[in-house]
Amino acid sequence: MKIGDYFNSLDIIPDLASLTKEDVLAELTDKLVARHTGIDREQVLRDLLERESLGSTGIGGGIAIPHAKLLHCGNPIVVFGRSTKGITFDALDGKSVNLFFLLIADANSFDLYLKLLARISRLLKDRALRSHLLEASDADALYEIIQEQDSRF
Repeated sequence: MKIGDYFNSLDIIPDLASLTKEDVLAELTDKLVARHTGIDREQVLRDLLERESLGSTGIGGGIAIPHAKLLHCGNPIVVFGRSTKGITFDALDGKSVNLFFLLIADANSFDLYLKLLARISRLLKDRALRSHLLEASDADALYEIIQEQDSRF
């Protein structure tokens, strides 16, 4: 299983316009629903905000992995967003977040959901990768960097 099995360069926002946690979740969700029909935008946002109320998905190191499970969404969906400015996201280390992987998975595919969360987290632990992602020029370059690193695992 590779992260790239669940998204492509069209699922990437190379320069998020948002400045707040709620706005970045909405912007990532808008990208998700624009690319994947049949998903209820408001339900996704409610589920993401509910998950955030349990504890921030900002894991530190400039990374956040907002995630939620939906009934009947089919295969997992990944959307990636980058903020060159950084966004206050209540991250565990108290620092702003630049790199966002949004993960939506079917409520009935718990194992796959956990495996994808773990894979994304492991991938982003590499500081060199995070630096390359911050320096990439566009969505295609971001996708290429993620694919290359993902193929090494």
